[in-house]
Amino acid sequence: MRKPCCDKEGTNKGAWSKQEDQKLIDYIRTHGEGCWRSLPKAAGLDRCGKSCRLRWINYLRPDIKRGNFGQDEEDLIIKLHALLGNRWSLIAGRLPGRTDNEVKNYWNSHIRRKLISMGIDPKNHRLNQIPLRPQPKSVSEAATSSSESMNHESKPLISLGNTDRVSDAASSLEDEMCGSLDLNLDLTIAFPSPPVALVEEKRQSSKTSTRAEQMESDQPVPTLFLF
Repeated sequence: MRKPCCDKEGTNKGAWSKQEDQKLIDYIRTHGEGCWRSLPKAAGLDRCGKSCRLRWINYLRPDIKRGNFGQDEEDLIIKLHALLGNRWSLIAGRLPGRTDNEVKNYWNSHIRRKLISMGIDPKNHRLNQIPLRPQPKSVSEAATSSSESMNHESKPLISLGNTDRVSDAASSLEDEMCGSLDLNLDLTIAFPSPPVALVEEKRQSSKTSTRAEQMESDQPVPTLFLF
């Protein structure tokens, strides 16, 4: 187990005052950073060594760059984060005048949200594959699609062989021909006319029978005498 940097009892944990900041600045300018464990006692500060280190690196260091991040710095942070991940001290080391705490805060408050809004995963810097939602249809379109689906299902499926398939052009031509024909369904019955010779023969026979009947009618009726 690692030994704590200092005794927590009797140390100030509140905000830093101007007097404490000046003591820390004067000591480091004279003696350098040195060992942070022994620095608070040597500088006359009732502070923890870790607190002195963070105060100096993040706020009191003279080469700290103040102000907003530029576009070139933002692009560099994105590239370095894609390579190094959340190793903020290494990323800040490539940005002169920027602290690791400042870089981390700027990433969480600005860059991370910007990448999410662009559809990029801030963890692996890859595009999120979100399936597109189908657009809602209007009532008329929904009714049309449902009727088309019902008509499609109601049609019987005729399976033709590979050699018996009819092309679309032939089927369309056949439909046009069927539609253009006007069929007359009125039925008439016509009997065949007899030949002329047969008609003449019937006429002669009818005349002969008529003459014979007339001759029979002209003969006197025999009278019968009874004795």
